[in-house]
Amino acid sequence: MVSFITKGYAQYKTELTVSLNEYTNELDIRQEFTYYNDSNYNLGVIYFNDWANAYSDKNTGLAKRFAQEFKKSLHLAKAGERGTTTIVSVVDDSYNGLEWSRTEGKDILKVTLGNILLPKKSTKIFITYKVKLPPNKYTPYGYNQKGGYYLKDWYLTPAVYDGKWHLYSNKNLEDLYTNVTNTVINFKFPDSLYLASNFDVEYLSEYPNGQFVQLKGNLQRGGEIVLNPQDEFTTHVTPHMTFLTNIKAPRYSPIGQGLSISKVADFIYDNLGEYPHKKILVSELDYNKDPLYGLNQLPSFIRPYEEQFQFEMKFLKTSLNSILRETLFLNPRKDQWLNSAIANYLMIAYVEEYYPDQKLMGKLSKIWGFRSFELAKMDFNDQYSFLYNLTARKNLDQALRTSNDSLIWFNQKIANKYKAGLGLAYLADYIGKERVDESIKTFFKYYKLNTVKVLDFESILKRSTTQDINWFFRDYVSTDRKIDFKIKKVKKVEDSLLVTIKNKEGTNVPISVFGLKNDSIVSEYWFSNIEFEETFTIPNNQEDKLVLNYNQKIPEFNQRDNWKSLKGFLSSNKKLNFTFFKDAENPYYNQMFYVPVLNFNIYDGWAPGMRLYNKTLLERPFVYDFSPSYSFKEKAFVGYGKFTYRKYLSKSGLYVANYGIGASTSHFNENSRYTSITPSLSFGFRPEDLLSNKREFISFRYVNILRDFDPSLLSLANDPENPDYSIFNARYVNRNNGILDYNSWFADFQLAGNFSKVSFEYEYRKLFENNRQLNLRFFAGKFLSNKTNTDFFSFALDRPTDYLFDYGYLGRSEDSGIYSQQIIIAEGGFKSFLDQQYRFSNNWMATVNGSFNLWKWIELYGDAGLVKNTGANEKFVYDSGVRLNLVTDYFELYLPVYSNNGWEVSQPNYGEKIRFIITVSPKTLTGLFTRKWF
Repeated sequence: MVSFITKGYAQYKTELTVSLNEYTNELDIRQEFTYYNDSNYNLGVIYFNDWANAYSDKNTGLAKRFAQEFKKSLHLAKAGERGTTTIVSVVDDSYNGLEWSRTEGKDILKVTLGNILLPKKSTKIFITYKVKLPPNKYTPYGYNQKGGYYLKDWYLTPAVYDGKWHLYSNKNLEDLYTNVTNTVINFKFPDSLYLASNFDVEYLSEYPNGQFVQLKGNLQRGGEIVLNPQDEFTTHVTPHMTFLTNIKAPRYSPIGQGLSISKVADFIYDNLGEYPHKKILVSELDYNKDPLYGLNQLPSFIRPYEEQFQFEMKFLKTSLNSILRETLFLNPRKDQWLNSAIANYLMIAYVEEYYPDQKLMGKLSKIWGFRSFELAKMDFNDQYSFLYNLTARKNLDQALRTSNDSLIWFNQKIANKYKAGLGLAYLADYIGKERVDESIKTFFKYYKLNTVKVLDFESILKRSTTQDINWFFRDYVSTDRKIDFKIKKVKKVEDSLLVTIKNKEGTNVPISVFGLKNDSIVSEYWFSNIEFEETFTIPNNQEDKLVLNYNQKIPEFNQRDNWKSLKGFLSSNKKLNFTFFKDAENPYYNQMFYVPVLNFNIYDGWAPGMRLYNKTLLERPFVYDFSPSYSFKEKAFVGYGKFTYRKYLSKSGLYVANYGIGASTSHFNENSRYTSITPSLSFGFRPEDLLSNKREFISFRYVNILRDFDPSLLSLANDPENPDYSIFNARYVNRNNGILDYNSWFADFQLAGNFSKVSFEYEYRKLFENNRQLNLRFFAGKFLSNKTNTDFFSFALDRPTDYLFDYGYLGRSEDSGIYSQQIIIAEGGFKSFLDQQYRFSNNWMATVNGSFNLWKWIELYGDAGLVKNTGANEKFVYDSGVRLNLVTDYFELYLPVYSNNGWEVSQPNYGEKIRFIITVSPKTLTGLFTRKWF
């Protein structure tokens, strides 16, 4: 079968004559392509992948993908910094011109044939074109500032047709889908550069100021070329395969590196088989596209692993990815999970064989202060389940069969790849490792250099065992249903144990049960076909504990209820474990974490305290969080406490419900304390496309505020005799948080004993193709009833009173000084301090805030609105100035210029008019950097 398909592939041929211009970073290309119609249908058009043109403008599939990931570099690029393909001519073998066009994504070329191409016939097409390479600041591909080049997916390749065309745009996912072709590249490049390629070098010569190389790739999908001013690549010849690599480990000896490469080569040969090509390109660039995530990405001087281990894992991962990409021709957009499964399964096996005692935190696991952490006790291979559960616990996990371009960033890069590898390890634990190992070798032997489908691998696996493994492809691979079992009860009957196991998620997969005695394994069982709840009988081997999934081979969603003590009721109670700082989960303890905190506002001053909470590194449904602090300035305790319960309901639509009650207390003025007690309920909605940033929320809360005033400040209270109040608040929020187009609006209703009000806010941001950004915000609020006699509950034009105590004011009661200049963009959203009679509204208010950028983060802003108070005419208000938008919503400065006050820049004490936004919350700042992950 292999030889037959190889003969068919040989009829896909292409020969390129290429010249690199180092001054313009352009490739002049003449390409002769022989296209063979191996389908049973007549063809009138042929499609070519033109992924080099994905950098051409702001509307390509690549640019849109970047926008989803909060990357705007390609959107903001100048014309000279883009990559393009310019087609000069397309002719057939009779030199007749052929019509061509590009599809909507702009990186697929459609060529209309002059004559119908019949089944099992071939035709020749000659294409002359120029590729302008992009700089490598968007992706690793293109040219760098040191004069080097990394060329991948840089020339036209045939799209796959198997009864329908598979046309996939470049989305920076490493999944070009093209027919396997015999390729010859005749390449001219400057004499100052050194060349490395995954293709074979057939001929290399020099001529004045240049070099010529002929590269050949037989039965390969695409040619990669790396050009550098230095000769970085070395060749390592082992008995089984030859590596061309520039992966280095400066603190690991060259002899040691050579021995490690031979060790890795032997492992790959033993577990896969013979590699069919002459060499394997293993480059640092390839590794950086799919690195060892986690501690390996720390700076080299603080990485916790031994150099040998780190080098071998790095080399092994990059080699496996290259080998599988060059040999198993799956549909990389639809079925890439299988290559990931094999690669990560072998990574797991390598560590089990050569480094069984390797800890996830490496050397840190032995250091005092670190070794007590659960994270330090985790084995290196535990990271696969841990990182998969990072998205599963957030209800963002996706099925392995999900198309590559529909996966969120974290799943595409990490979680799904790890889940795939875990799946094979899980299967190996169930049917026997030797059966899975042999199935992988058989699959590689008979299907390398072939167009292959997942069904082929499934067939081999099923033939290797008599056990039913349909669950693996039906439930584990094809769905995002979670695996979660618990031991409901255990009953001793004479010399047996009746074990009742409950399937909490309904995912019908096998589950392992271990019997432990003095923490040593004395028995192990597998149980299957537990749809809801089943009772099994096992021998009583005097175990003192039964544990599900003890070796953690199964990527289970929740392991906190996986064990049952056989020593009696009291022994089943989990002990309380206190741990400094947040840690990984230990299912055998009730964990409480503590960490020092330091809070600040001008009334409490610096308030050190201790935060106590149960939230682990993985999200959990029920969370408590207490943070008592001591205010040295007020000589009193302050802080907060809250209980929350989160229930995920589905993947889309109404996907989450949050229940909570919280309380906080602090000082809002000198010797004046507030205490808030707030029960709440909220529901979240999201679309089926998890890549979408659109979210909707409905929230209900009942805010109860109790205040104690300093005697000299009683005039600030709404009712001096009863300064407490309660407010029911309902809000609907609709938000689409895109980096190019941002839309957000909410409708809010508040009901209290002496007032009721409604408000509406809409915010819009647009980054235009000329790199101008427009920011617009509209706010309108109306009292339905109002019996108050102060402006404490009124709509505010420039500085809300924050009677619900929602905002992070550093000095919420200040009306002068630097702290009064802090601005929260809410309600009126004005930046200038206007006359006191216009700053609040006890009837209605409507305002518009706008800004646009002049240059990078320097913007002009303007605000306008109407303010209506009861018993007075509405007043038109306005202001304008300069906005320094350093980090939107996190750090901004507003410099007023002109308003109802006149020319503010010419007025005295101008520094007191400047407003600022500053965010000091670590959680909020972290969200700025992690928003693209999920």
